[in-house]
Amino acid sequence: MKRAVTTFALAAAVALAATAASAQTLNSVKSRGMVNCGANGTLGGFGLPDAQGNWTGLDVDFCRALAAAIFNDAGKVKFVALTAKDRFTALQSGDVDVLARNTTWTSSRDTSLGLNFTGVNYYDGQGFMVRKALKVNSALELNDAAVCVQQGTTTELNLADYFRANKMKLKTVTFATADEAIKAYDSGRCDAFTTDASGLYAERLRLAKSDDHIVLPEIISKEPLGPSVRHGDDQWFDIVKWTHYAMLTAEELGVTKTNVDEQMKSANPDVKRLLGTEGNYGEQLGLTKDWGYRIVKLVGNYGEVFEKNVGQGSPLKIARGVNALWTKGGLQYAPPIR
Repeated sequence: MKRAVTTFALAAAVALAATAASAQTLNSVKSRGMVNCGANGTLGGFGLPDAQGNWTGLDVDFCRALAAAIFNDAGKVKFVALTAKDRFTALQSGDVDVLARNTTWTSSRDTSLGLNFTGVNYYDGQGFMVRKALKVNSALELNDAAVCVQQGTTTELNLADYFRANKMKLKTVTFATADEAIKAYDSGRCDAFTTDASGLYAERLRLAKSDDHIVLPEIISKEPLGPSVRHGDDQWFDIVKWTHYAMLTAEELGVTKTNVDEQMKSANPDVKRLLGTEGNYGEQLGLTKDWGYRIVKLVGNYGEVFEKNVGQGSPLKIARGVNALWTKGGLQYAPPIR
């Protein structure tokens, strides 16, 4: 037993030393008094400012949850609107602390861009939108179609793969930004527009006559979307990762923005660990013990944030589907806090 304790103590000391050596981002964020969050500035439901500069969206609320965990103030976030082309450079160069911009987690991005994905806050898949007047009911009927797509994305690659695999001819019409691509589609330059299915529902609302367009049933790819951080700072990686897990855990335990104060009296050990009335799990992250309470109190649990931004409480009205908790048939699952 003595040897085991000694070994554990040594491992803990090494871990603490490594944490201290690589805790640059949290220190910078605290010194600055603000989280710099790279976001999508044009995608309703995920990241979009209004005319007064007030941002809304699923990814936006994730960054607010991060600020709540660190500062006990969800407003201490500076949102930086990034294009798909610029997003990784902004993170690599340190212009943003975290990238929360509906970005697909792929092997090459995870291994060759100097960044780490911290989890999946939205399971998506690529689809197609067409005009009803075309009387097309399936993506397999798009042979020889002109398709508008954003350049330099996994969407562009998936599009080419899908048409090649189904031996269909394709006329790809690319644009630097999603905004340019959807405007070109709306003006009639393309027969179809393709992006993540969530984006199709969001972009359809911006079309001149949204009711004249349908989203086809095929989902042609896996698009696990999630926040990412730079390599080399494990503490920051942990903080961002466990912010998402805390939001999922809160939903699973029924802890909401409304009842979180009452839940502080709960005798449930899982609730106590989440809210910091038992243990020092927040302190292990370099935060305070009530980090989970702060997230739920100031932003809400994952289900609340989902419904408000992209679910039934939003104009998009997207069903939870695979984004439901694992206890309800979905894929969203958090490791235990303990």
